[in-house]
Amino acid sequence: MPEAELAKLVGQLRTIARRTLADKDLDYGIFSGDRERLEASFITLVSDKRSGAPIAFNALPVIPLELEGRPVELVHLGLVMVDPEQRSKGLSWVLYGLTCFLLFIRNQGRPIWISNVTQVPAVVGMVTETFSEVYPDPEKNAPRKFRQLVLVRQIMAAHRHVFGVGSEAGFDEQSFVITNAYTGGSDNLKKTFEAAQKHRRAVFNDYCRTHLDYQRGDDVIQIGRLDLAAARRYLTEMVPKGALGLVAVAAVMALVQRAILPVIQWLDGSREFGRLRPRSGA
Repeated sequence: MPEAELAKLVGQLRTIARRTLADKDLDYGIFSGDRERLEASFITLVSDKRSGAPIAFNALPVIPLELEGRPVELVHLGLVMVDPEQRSKGLSWVLYGLTCFLLFIRNQGRPIWISNVTQVPAVVGMVTETFSEVYPDPEKNAPRKFRQLVLVRQIMAAHRHVFGVGSEAGFDEQSFVITNAYTGGSDNLKKTFEAAQKHRRAVFNDYCRTHLDYQRGDDVIQIGRLDLAAARRYLTEMVPKGALGLVAVAAVMALVQRAILPVIQWLDGSREFGRLRPRSGA
């Protein structure tokens, strides 16, 4: 994006954040206006159809990690913010799942590792129910896997700034709980348990009440995977039936851009495209 458009986008994100946090500001990650941070994130911005005013957004930073000796990219679910006047209007399927689903299609159906840092019971439950191989899973209480531990160690060692956690915050490798988490720029996101949005199922609310110290400011970091099973759950359980056609069109366009167009361009030996050169010019 040109600088002017980038500044406009950051301004829209800050507008939504201020309305959500009662005029409080955030100064980490995408809110800093740092081009490098913005270029490493997928941002979905929702605007009012009539006025054009920004009303909601999500930001999904991509974190470069290593697993089993190979580089992997993990998508951090990041921030989701909705203007208080626009809540309960059916935006959750767009903000929580659409971007992830399209990334899965662009990745040609290959599984994508995801992470989530939160103290909100509703979000803990949403991540657990939507994605696969999630740890911690308050419902199944399954033991952590070594791959999950390897990923979370790298995140906590070098990428705390992505979700606004300071270096002084503690981390429990067994429970995946970050203690005193709100010290690295995300201070204004800290909530009491009473103020945090609850999940419809008590198991997730009870988990957060038991494992997180809200007065100190604890978070839980969840590690999971976006795979075919998770994509199916998103389509069948989160997307309204009336919107399935729009999601299908977006998925087809993402697939065309990622998989079909490169093949067509490769097979065309008469025109230059990027690093590809026509046979006549060889």
